[in-house]
Amino acid sequence: MLTTNNSDKRTQFEITSIDQLVPEDHLVRKLDACIDFSFIYDLVKDKYSTETGRPSIDPIVLFKIVFIQYIFGIKSMRQTISEIETNMAYRWFLGYGLNDKIPHFTTFGKNYVRRFKDTDIFEKIFMHILEQAINAGFIKEDAVFIDATHVKANANKKKYNKVKLEKEARSYQVILDKEINKDRIEHGKKPFDMSKKKQNTKN
Repeated sequence: MLTTNNSDKRTQFEITSIDQLVPEDHLVRKLDACIDFSFIYDLVKDKYSTETGRPSIDPIVLFKIVFIQYIFGIKSMRQTISEIETNMAYRWFLGYGLNDKIPHFTTFGKNYVRRFKDTDIFEKIFMHILEQAINAGFIKEDAVFIDATHVKANANKKKYNKVKLEKEARSYQVILDKEINKDRIEHGKKPFDMSKKKQNTKN
């Protein structure tokens, strides 16, 4: 028998929580349970003012957005942020509610550049997150590294893996840098000079 949906419930109010909308077996729940992002605060604390300035994007949220793009293979950061707006699982992973405003791509770019330009902090954080993801079995080590074929074999496997992680982090950061600068140019702003990554001696 043909059944038609004659009742439109799209504007119907529901009493629910975002936690109820994310399946128990969804990958974001597994990632959240196995990856500890709290180490980020210690690495970036010197990059944030405790007294002045506008409220920033939580640095953990900033890197969780980056990780969503990476782990789910979304082609650009702009698209990632767009998908987070309507994807309940992504919102849950960030700790955002149904009505919380997702940072605009431009806001994301400003926070990213302001904190990590001319430092190696982004690389350190992303490497550590990747290492946790590999150890938890979410990423296959031999499958993810963009430039793995260009890394020379080393008898010390731990050192070899560290080199691969560094190359992956740098490769991903280059892609992100280019997208942020492309957006700045399109909006008539001077692109950031990201050619020099200075070592952060405080970390």
